[in-house]
Amino acid sequence: MPSRRSAYDYVIVGAGSAGCVLANRLTEDRDTTVLLVEAGGRDLNPFIHMPAGIAKLVGDRRIDWQFYTEPERQLAGRRLYWPRGRVLGGSSSINAMCYTRGAAADYDEWAAMGLTQWGYRNVLPYFRKAERHVGGASEYHGDHGPLVVEDLRYRNPLSTVFVEAAAASGMPRNDDFNGVRQDGFGYYQVTQNRGRRCSAATAYLHPVRKRPNLTVITRATTTRVLVERGRAVGIEYRHRGQTHSVHVEREVLLAAGAVSSPQLLMLSGIGPPAELEVWDIPVAAALNSVGENLQDHLDFCTLQKCTQPITYDFGILGELAVGLRYLATRSGPGVSNVAEAGGFARSPLAPDERADLQFHFVPAQLDDHGRNRLPGHGYTLHVCVLRPESRGRILLRSASVADPPRIEANYLSDERDLAQLVSGVRLSREILAAAPFDPYRGAEVFPGSGAQTDQELAAVIREKAETIYHPVGTCRMGIDADSVVDAELRVRGIERLRVIDASVMPSLIGGNTNAPTIMIAEKIADILRGRTPEGQSQAPIFAP
Repeated sequence: MPSRRSAYDYVIVGAGSAGCVLANRLTEDRDTTVLLVEAGGRDLNPFIHMPAGIAKLVGDRRIDWQFYTEPERQLAGRRLYWPRGRVLGGSSSINAMCYTRGAAADYDEWAAMGLTQWGYRNVLPYFRKAERHVGGASEYHGDHGPLVVEDLRYRNPLSTVFVEAAAASGMPRNDDFNGVRQDGFGYYQVTQNRGRRCSAATAYLHPVRKRPNLTVITRATTTRVLVERGRAVGIEYRHRGQTHSVHVEREVLLAAGAVSSPQLLMLSGIGPPAELEVWDIPVAAALNSVGENLQDHLDFCTLQKCTQPITYDFGILGELAVGLRYLATRSGPGVSNVAEAGGFARSPLAPDERADLQFHFVPAQLDDHGRNRLPGHGYTLHVCVLRPESRGRILLRSASVADPPRIEANYLSDERDLAQLVSGVRLSREILAAAPFDPYRGAEVFPGSGAQTDQELAAVIREKAETIYHPVGTCRMGIDADSVVDAELRVRGIERLRVIDASVMPSLIGGNTNAPTIMIAEKIADILRGRTPEGQSQAPIFAP
């Protein structure tokens, strides 16, 4: 690692999905110096790299921020667990590796907000630029990018049963959720490389760690952005018990995620004046929207017992056998992302032509994020509402970054979200009741036989629903004066400061959020480098 400087051209806060992309792309210019600061440590945990190891990552304080929401009024007053990556690669080092981009209309919706350079035809080239698809290049996929995308190398037999059951229920088959259309059911593409997790760190950061113009500091917690006379001049961070400051010649780039980026802005005096006043933080820029507009995918699991011992509920000895096989041959259940199959469907309550429900099928019993291990064999079908109407917010808990922020997700505050989720649970039951599951179907665990009416299902949802980990929107991009960042992600009212991560999404896309976050960073990296933007894609767009 190069020796540390007192100043760098760019300082990037957060080595997650966006931060790793930025570190790679900006240092392609040899004369550009970059400091990347990460609060977590190196991605040395072997379970990070073994895909099925995700079950061992849940709740590991060494790599997970382990955030919790405030008590959720519409969810029986529960505080929901929000895992977020605190390690090189960020949440891309602990997620389920599902590679989905959302629907084309999601990005055209951004364009309709005035963000004309963020329409689908503008962003598809950046998805392709990031991707190295093992199936080769096409109108929708790239084959030269850092991020390796594969089809699953191993599938549990029950995942095939699920896809067959969806077809038997009248759902269309879809072999590429990132192709011409999103709706339908099939197997997820995954961010893996020859059976190993391909995180943003392994794809973008590790191959360039020896560049002389890149410095990476881990276990360093950024405490604030240094602002002087309306301009970001550097950052302050804590490392090994000492407080340090570093100056920036060009820009500070916040890539700390939908929870931590708004927290850092507020701790730096950039945010709602009323909130800053509570904590005696001087106002550097009055931005009332910082922390607002929080959106997330709320998820419910329909859980069924399995009559045959073919699930991933192995027990200790079975897990040991899976691990040994993986180490010896990099094959078998160890390469599974666990959420192997799924799909996208329209409920009767969908407000437009887009699928409004997403499903993830898991050939194992999952309850409370897998933290509650139920005895015996079973399978789980997740469903979430893709574009919830409910909005939450991020607030400070104190004037110290050491205290996690207040997360008020405000789930189900809009009754339309609950109605759609009830519809999704009914569709889950319909698929699991289809004939292909007949040889495997045991008793339903959740919602349970006592939940049949809409009211009864709604009650169980309030007691059991959890996040599926896709928070966005807390530093909203827009052309209006109330947005936090503009179309090039520059923070309003502060020069030389950008936010580049999932927090800038003005609306939640219909799918997993890792791929779009990487796309956003790829696009802004070109802007920062003064490169001509990738041309508009002419790939066909599905129009129902």
